[in-house]
Amino acid sequence: MENQQTEEQMSAEELTARKEELFKFYTESMPYVNAQYEYEKRLMELDEVRFKRTQIQIQMAMMMNPEMANASEPEDNEEPIAKTQETTNQPRKLKKT
Repeated sequence: MENQQTEEQMSAEELTARKEELFKFYTESMPYVNAQYEYEKRLMELDEVRFKRTQIQIQMAMMMNPEMANASEPEDNEEPIAKTQETTNQPRKLKKT
């Protein structure tokens, strides 16, 4: 609100001078903005490459250890441990220390 009132009170010459100041500020700032853009872009690319590398390492680990890959998907022919203990009806023995 306050900014609009000052613009209305400015003369045409003052308004054009203000516009020129703003234009000069933005054009002088462009090298810094471009540098920041390039910096942020490089950081993003680095993060993408790190993510891909981590994915590949996980896939390699799963290929090297197939038991680990199958552990997340239980097979139908495997019985849970609780069922095998119930069907044997043998009491559990405690270790003596």
